[in-house]
Amino acid sequence: MKHILLGCLCIFNLGLQAQDLDFTGEKKPITLDASYFYGTILEHNPDINHLITGHPTGMILSYNHKTYGFNEWERRYNYPDYGFSMIYQDLDNEFLGENLSLYGHFNFYFLNRNAYFRIGQGVALAGKPYDAETNYQNNAYGTKLLSSTYIALQYNKQNIYKGFGVNAGFTVVHYSNANLRAPNNSTNTFAFNVGANYNLDHEEFPEYIPEGERTKYTEPVHYNLVLRGGVNESDIIGQGRFPFFVVSAFADKRINHKSTLVAGTDVFFAYFFKELIKLQAASFPELEVDGDEDWKRVGLFVGHELRFNKIAFVSHLGYYIYYPYEFENRLYNRLGLKRYFSEDVFASVTVKAHGAKAEGVEFSVGYRF
Repeated sequence: MKHILLGCLCIFNLGLQAQDLDFTGEKKPITLDASYFYGTILEHNPDINHLITGHPTGMILSYNHKTYGFNEWERRYNYPDYGFSMIYQDLDNEFLGENLSLYGHFNFYFLNRNAYFRIGQGVALAGKPYDAETNYQNNAYGTKLLSSTYIALQYNKQNIYKGFGVNAGFTVVHYSNANLRAPNNSTNTFAFNVGANYNLDHEEFPEYIPEGERTKYTEPVHYNLVLRGGVNESDIIGQGRFPFFVVSAFADKRINHKSTLVAGTDVFFAYFFKELIKLQAASFPELEVDGDEDWKRVGLFVGHELRFNKIAFVSHLGYYIYYPYEFENRLYNRLGLKRYFSEDVFASVTVKAHGAKAEGVEFSVGYRF
């Protein structure tokens, strides 16, 4: 963990050196903040009850690039911050240990910029992941490397005295490996936090550029073809990881600068189903699985993209119209981030799930006609 901490400090240092003007004339104001938190692990699943024995504590360190309206999208979202954050968390349980995570995040302000909502997505290292011999009690983290999401609602008073300010609020931290390997019951920590912030450019912070009159913006319907893929495992420990692929075709309609509506179809090829069907047919007759069920599925979905310049937050809700083998339920959802490299080419990282139960992380490439 010392090497990871050193790497994170290097990222913060590089950010401090990058606060001058870039080639376009845009200023790069920077703030730093640090918070201590104290909380509890929520019992979202009774299977993790034995892992909730104390009150997790930790630190959140953040590097924020503040916007002031130089780019048009910044004005539309009330001048948000974006940056990096690092969380150290002691889960106060002998089987969970300590986690260290790194995120990219956005801060969205309200109440005259005295409060913000933050959402961060990143990766974490589990201090004590599941091990069949030495730590079989940890049924929350099946891998050392985890996916992690955190949200925070913060009171944030900046520049009270010579660039220093205070912040306090609530934070929820989620750790999961998105079914990369069993077990994967995950944890959610709800915590109170308090800390301080510092504005490096408090003496020369640029004036906010007003949004001006909003102009109407739409695009005609476009068609998209996407190939998604990854690896995952069933909930049976030791069954093994297998690749999966998804072919998606959908139409999109951008209705304004922020929002795009989508609707289409997914065809799923998850090879762990193939093995799970064989296992259940041979070993669990009470499940009434014959062994010759089709392991492929087809779904229809609708969704939305929230655009931030070339980045979009993706949310889909789908329903299996071809569902020969019963697994979880017929409704599924997809959440993640998408990056447009041009008007035609894009890539994304999303989590496909059934409610709060993740099935896999999808890495995607696509083309927009």
